[in-house]
Parts: sequence; structure tokens; C-alpha cells
Amino acid sequence: MSERIPTVETFEPIHPKKVKAKSSDTLIHTRSFTGLFRTLRVAGAGFLFLAFFGTVWLNWGGRQAVLWDLAESKFHIFGATFWPQDFILLSALLIICAFGLFAITVFAGRVWCGYTCPQSSFTWLFMWCEKVTEGERNQRIKLQAAPWTLNKLARRSAKHTLWLGISVLTGLTFVGYFTPIRPLAEELLTWQMGGVSLFWVLFFTAATYINAGWLREAVCMHMCPYARFQSVMFDKDTLTISYDSARGENRGPRKREVKPADVGLGDCIDCHLCVQVCPTGIDIRDGLQMECIGCAACIDACDSIMDKMGYARGLVSYTSEHQLQGGKTRLLRPRLIGYSAVLLVMIAALVVALVERPMVSLDVTKDRGMFRENAQGQIENIYSLKVINKTQQRQDYRVELVEADGFQLQGKTEISLAPGEIIDVPVSVALLAEKPASSSQTLRFKVMDVDEPGIYSVADSRFVAPLNR
Repeated sequence: MSERIPTVETFEPIHPKKVKAKSSDTLIHTRSFTGLFRTLRVAGAGFLFLAFFGTVWLNWGGRQAVLWDLAESKFHIFGATFWPQDFILLSALLIICAFGLFAITVFAGRVWCGYTCPQSSFTWLFMWCEKVTEGERNQRIKLQAAPWTLNKLARRSAKHTLWLGISVLTGLTFVGYFTPIRPLAEELLTWQMGGVSLFWVLFFTAATYINAGWLREAVCMHMCPYARFQSVMFDKDTLTISYDSARGENRGPRKREVKPADVGLGDCIDCHLCVQVCPTGIDIRDGLQMECIGCAACIDACDSIMDKMGYARGLVSYTSEHQLQGGKTRLLRPRLIGYSAVLLVMIAALVVALVERPMVSLDVTKDRGMFRENAQGQIENIYSLKVINKTQQRQDYRVELVEADGFQLQGKTEISLAPGEIIDVPVSVALLAEKPASSSQTLRFKVMDVDEPGIYSVADSRFVAPLNR
């Protein structure tokens, strides 16, 4: 019977083992493989690519469906239009995403990195381009070492052409979410693009080409902060990709019909296929490592070998430290429940905020002058009311004062705004009493939909008057 290697020496989530993935002068050439987790990853990445590249071309109500119009300070997301005043909702969304990442990390480690991270997704896409143009892993290794010939030049040129094509499309699409995509694409195709748009398209083209084509795993290992702090969110029940050393050791090749126990070996045949498919070039058998992005490529590769050898799957699998030590994984535990509860509460709060979001906005700015006396001898203050129609239809509004006995609103109080229109309305407020109760009093302005009084917005300002006249 093979000697059992203590789990703690190879799997320590709180202190991930640092193993050098590759030498500085060696490129990682991954091997093609198939399996359940690869299918899930391709399906997920395909959906994300379709959403990213396709949504920008959709129209909604005569405009681009999703457009962050920085010039007009309007952000269109299908039928909704958001304004700078709604940025608190964006902040809430980012906080929800952060807690979602915390929760999924506690539950299943770095599955975000392996399945949905843009860096990982584009890297896998660029690696597919390498396979199409330069061949499989062994062919690419030989091509890398071969002298420059017409064949090598043609293959490398084809690869970089594909890389650049994807990068340009990515840069154009990203900028298209901030500048209308159709005129932007027309300008690019006719070589008429210039200025700020050209700079940002080239910037994101270069970022995609360099990050996914050249840096690849270096971004995950050296630039991404998530790899550095992920371990503080792990516990002994976190599902991570792990090698079962008790079952796999001792390693060694053998014929398929040979039983491992008869020759003093474990189930690992030391084929190194798990290393050859890894996009960061690590050996999962060395234990949990900071470079592991949780993509499960090694699981698919190992399971295929286990099938060929007639062994049970799961030598490399998603498992926990507790399970590797012979215990059971606790799916429900305080930290995961806490993150999930906070996440659900924040999602519910965001939904309520979106539903209750006022579809008209009102900002009140008091004139710099303190006060003035009008023709009737009354003290007046001047205000500028900024009203925004956040709906997709023309609306009629009424402006009034709320609970302002002794004050009179003067100026334009009935306004009509087109969808998304902003208007500045100058008004004045007169003090009807001969003597003010205070030198500074609070006034509440209200703008209300004429047809639907339930749609309104309020804003406060100050009324200043002299105590001695």
C-alpha cells in the first residue's frame, strides 16, 4: 500500500503555496482538451461575448439601447434613463457586485476568474486563435523553436491578424457604449475618426492585444489584486480545485491492466496532462497555489485519463480541505450565510430604489444676492430651479411651495418638458408678512406631474430676510 502524504502539506487554503509556474524565457503552450467544465466555460464566455458585442447594436425607442452619453450626462439602459443624480444607484450596484464576489469566493474559490473574468475569457479566445493558425501544442512548441521561414512568418502573421482584428472590434465596441456605435463604426471604416474617440479606440485595442495576447497569465499572477487577497476569504469548507494526494500517490506510469496497488502506486500515472492544459502553467499536484484561477481545465484533463485507465473520476476535483481530510464539506456556514444575507438585502434595496426612483428631478439654487425689495415693498429671494424629465414621454409639470404660509411663489410655475429634457426656471419668492419670523428660513420647493400627482420631486433651499427694516 502506498504511503499516505499528509493533506496539510499540499493543501493549505489560508496560506497558498507559491510555486513557480514557468521560467521567464518559456512560453506556456496549452494543450486542447474537452470536458464538462470546458463546455460550461465556453457556454458562459459565449453568452458574455454575445452580450458585450451584441447589446451595443440594439436600438430602443429610436436611440441606442445602452448608451452612457457622457457629453449629455445621460445614461440610457433600454427603457430607463439615468442622470448624475442617480449615481448612488451605480455605487450600490458596485457594492452588490463586490459582496457577490465575496460570497462566491467563500463558496467556490476563484470561479469568477476561471469562468467569467474578461481577462481569462479573452485569453482563452486568443489561445484558440493560436490553435487555429499555429496548430496544436506540440506544433506550436516546434514552431517557437524553429528558425524564421515563410511558413512561420505566414502562421505568425495570421495569428496576429486575428488578435488585432478581435482587439479592434473590442476597442470599438467598448467605446461604442459611450459614443453612438453606428456613426463611430462608419468613421472607423472610412478612416475619418479622430480626436478623443480615436484615442480611446486605439487605447482599448492595445490593452486587449497586449493583455490577452502577450501578458496573459502574468496579469492574473502579478497584476490582479484578487489573487493576493483571495486567501483571506477561504475557509476549510471552500470548494477549490485540489489533487487528492492520498489517492494519487505514489505517482508513476503503468499499463492499463495493472492494478495500482499491485505495484505500489496511486491512481496518478504522472502524465502531466493537468500541467499541459493549465493556462497559468502550474502543477495542481503541488497544492493550492496563488496562480490557480479555478478554471477546472486540470479536472477535465485528469478525468479523461481516469476514464481511459478505468479508474474513478475525481483525482483532481472541486473539493474542500475538510473533505480531503476525510470529513464532510459544510455548505452552510456563518460567513457564507452572512455574505448571502447581506447580498440579498442589498439587491432588494436596489430593486426598491429603482422602482421608487422619482421620474422627475428638481435642484434648487439660490441667487448669490442675499435678498431684494420688490415694487410692492416685499422682501424677495431669487432662485433657479433645474427640472429634469426622466421619463421617455413629454410631461407637464407644476412648481409650487410646500407648507410655506406667508410666502408667495412668483414666476413661471407651469412647464412642459420633452423626454429627457432639462430646463432652468428662474423664480422668485416674496415674503408676505411685514416682518420675518427669522433671518433665515427653510423653503421646500415641489415639482409635480400635472396628470399624475404621485410623480414629484422636492428640494429645500433657504429664504434670507433682514430682521430690521
